[in-house]
Amino acid sequence: MAEKTEDVNSIIFLVIDGVGDLPTPKTPLQAAKKPNIDKLADKGITGLLSPIKRGTVPGSDTSHLRLFGYDPEVFYPGRGPLEALGIGMHLNEGDIAFRANFATVKGGVIIDRRAGRIETGDGKKLEKYLSTRIEDVDIVYKHSVDHRGAVVFRGPGLGEFVSDTDPHATSTSVNKSVALDKTPQSEKAARILNKYTEYCARVLSEAAENKERENSGKLPANILLLRGAGRYRHVPPLDERFGIKGICIAGGALYRGVARYIGMDLVLLPSTEDDKILQERAYAAVKAAKDYDLVFVHVKGCDNAGHDGDFNKKREVIEKIDRLMIPIIAKSGASIIITGDHSTPVSRKEHSAHEVPILIYSKEERYDNVKKFDEISCMDGGLGHIRGKDIMPIMLNILKKSEKYGS
Repeated sequence: MAEKTEDVNSIIFLVIDGVGDLPTPKTPLQAAKKPNIDKLADKGITGLLSPIKRGTVPGSDTSHLRLFGYDPEVFYPGRGPLEALGIGMHLNEGDIAFRANFATVKGGVIIDRRAGRIETGDGKKLEKYLSTRIEDVDIVYKHSVDHRGAVVFRGPGLGEFVSDTDPHATSTSVNKSVALDKTPQSEKAARILNKYTEYCARVLSEAAENKERENSGKLPANILLLRGAGRYRHVPPLDERFGIKGICIAGGALYRGVARYIGMDLVLLPSTEDDKILQERAYAAVKAAKDYDLVFVHVKGCDNAGHDGDFNKKREVIEKIDRLMIPIIAKSGASIIITGDHSTPVSRKEHSAHEVPILIYSKEERYDNVKKFDEISCMDGGLGHIRGKDIMPIMLNILKKSEKYGS
């Protein structure tokens, strides 16, 4: 582990994915019993945060980049490279990466986009069939969890502006990829992608593992759908840009991928969010705070509940975080920042542009008169309305790493 100098504070940065909501008549944050988070709010400073900018609906990838000081208009490589990095794939400059998922086709029509919710173990068994070479391009597939994986194209003259083969729907055929910018490079990538789709359909239909699935009454994983193409490029890491060492404690591939992309180290814990794992993340954060400037902790459950439209589940996740994680983190001696990467209102079941509450608890910050952490209370907070681009300068000031502007 990197060593943190004795005279520099640490920050534990807890991002509760999708935590923001709309009052119906209360928000899940307002309804939740969360005495430990509210105690931090009472002793800290609060406000509302637009992760990108006011009125812009953030993606999880772009919002996290922005929160860590990387303007997505400059640094966003597309979703594919971040997913590939997040599942441990090695990427070279110029590689084109995609998100991938197993699906089931019958008579040329997609009947299930998740191949009957194929188990991770079964998906892993199919991995060996899916790396190949087409023309002068090496293609590497790596499985992740359930039906998910990532694909990397490595070769000369490839463009990243190609359409998905995934139609994002059932009862339709697999899409043919086309070059979106009509350049020879993207035309080549689209041609390779279409050939690769045909290759996958052939080898998967012949795979013994799929014949076994069919014999046992399960849907075969007989096609691979690709989406989210992007070009990987090296970007200056956190320590080079801001002079800080960061580490990520997250279960999801995307969040680990963002962390790897900007040069953070990783703590590898299971992606589940049961009680034991949430506590392990908290203990890992406290341990990491002794050696790193910035400890990024991610919890996904609120976003899942928001997408499901499940108010009670979202409230329960907040209460679990308060009960299982905050008492541990609060004893670390580190500064604590708690916020979200976007709102996922249960009434909408999708991301929205509504601001998310933010609180900072630190001996290097002021405090305000707000007593609770929620979307309405934090309107009165001392931080006011801030943007994602403000977070890194605020963190650098807490860490005493800010540079003077002027003499």
